[in-house]
Amino acid sequence: MVERYRYHYLSRDQGLKLFDGAAELIAELHASGFLLAVATGKSRLGLNRAMTHSGLGQYFSATRCADECFSKPHPQMLQELMDEFSVRPERTLMIGDTTHDLKMAVNAGVAGLAVAYGAHSADALDTLSPLARLHDIGELTEWLRTNA
Repeated sequence: MVERYRYHYLSRDQGLKLFDGAAELIAELHASGFLLAVATGKSRLGLNRAMTHSGLGQYFSATRCADECFSKPHPQMLQELMDEFSVRPERTLMIGDTTHDLKMAVNAGVAGLAVAYGAHSADALDTLSPLARLHDIGELTEWLRTNA
């Protein structure tokens, strides 16, 4: 059953679209000197396919996947990324669309920023006291320009 799920899931990834403005925001952050990394529940295969398809891989300095680390909300992914680049928790921001993302941030001692246009509801995200809850890429862009 797992094999069949992977087949159907991966066969659809060519049809996945980025949110409008996401690629531009990532390029802007990278050009501004921010160190970008991914901590995802995807498998390595799934993330590599997504990065190749989207063309965004060039902007990320490192990635961690669920098949390489403990799953979220365990803090291992963020801890390894911070260790790899000698970045302190107070200089790290986890942007996530699930409670798992925000719980991982709490467990790693880093700030969390909620985006409510993804997987979990705004109310669920708010229970984890993120720095802010944003509703679209435009709001995220403005928040980062002002606060990052």
